[in-house]
Amino acid sequence: MASILDLISGQVNSVAGNVNIPSNIKDKVLGGLSNSVLGSLTQTATKAGGVDQIRDLVTGKVNAAQSPVTALAGRIFDNDVLKQLNLGSAGAALKGLVPQVMGKLSNIIKDKDGDGDIDFNDLILTLKGGNAGGGLFGSLLGGLFGKK
Repeated sequence: MASILDLISGQVNSVAGNVNIPSNIKDKVLGGLSNSVLGSLTQTATKAGGVDQIRDLVTGKVNAAQSPVTALAGRIFDNDVLKQLNLGSAGAALKGLVPQVMGKLSNIIKDKDGDGDIDFNDLILTLKGGNAGGGLFGSLLGGLFGKK
C-alpha cells in the first residue's frame, strides 16, 4: 500500500491538472498543498474527537467542503504557502484545490471487514495497511511522532 504522502501527492496532482499553476511556483504549491493536507490530518488525529472527524471525511459522511479537517488544511495552506508566495487573487483559486483534494481522500476507504458497510473498523484497517505500523496508519503515526 502506498504511503499517505504518495496518496496525497496523487490526489493533489489529479486536481491540480484543472488549474493553471505558473511553472516557477508549481513545485512549491503542490508540495505545500500535500504538506497542508498531511498537517491537517496529523493535527486532527491528535485532538479529542479528531479520529471521528477524519472518519466522517474519508467515508463521505461529511462533505469535504464542510469538514473541519478541510478547513484546517485550507488555513495551513493559506498561511504556509499562499501568503509566502504573495499571489493575491490567484491564491484564491489555488486554495480551492484544498476541498477537492480532501474530497478525493474518500476513495481510500473500502469495506475491509466484510460487514457490508464502511465504518470505524474499515477506517482503521485501511489506514493500518498490510502490516503492523505500515500503510497510511503507520505513515500518519510516523508523522505524529517524527518518524519516517
